[in-house]
Amino acid sequence: MIGHEDNQEEVIFKVTDRRKFNPDGSLKEGVEIEPEAPKPVAEPPVPEPKLEPAIAAIEEEPVAVAGDEAEEDGESDVPGAEDPASFVNFLSTLATNAAAALGAVPHPATGQRSLDLDTGKYWLDVLAMIRDKTKGNLHAQEARLLEGLLADLRMQYVTMVRATEEKLKAQAAKKFSGADILGKK
Repeated sequence: MIGHEDNQEEVIFKVTDRRKFNPDGSLKEGVEIEPEAPKPVAEPPVPEPKLEPAIAAIEEEPVAVAGDEAEEDGESDVPGAEDPASFVNFLSTLATNAAAALGAVPHPATGQRSLDLDTGKYWLDVLAMIRDKTKGNLHAQEARLLEGLLADLRMQYVTMVRATEEKLKAQAAKKFSGADILGKK
């Protein structure tokens, strides 16, 4: 046969998992995390968002849903939360993008914090669109997580917009005096 070789060698691949964390977020055995060296910061630190309360509320308070057999069995976990391709992990990815754009977390690629209000607003709009499109189709815990993430990120966005406005006002006040505005130079 053309293209068929009689002398086929068996190819052996070795796959090594270099991830430091298990799928549940716990540290793998034998892995040590080295603290990062502090990096010089040129701008004042940006306030951290409070995204943990929404996630903590989901873990602490089970929600009773009419007709939900999982609640009758005593299970209150979000379905598929352990799956890397789950809806909860998808929401986490979008929320991380929004938080990075709002300067709340370092950018995954650069490791630097930056503030991009337009991009932050875009990710907030994407999360809101997903909430609207999935209304009535989510597990109660998924809906609660989505609402909590949106609320926390919107508060961070408003805080950053106000801080930016205040910074611009302060810069303008340094450049101009009352005499400049009234034309009394």
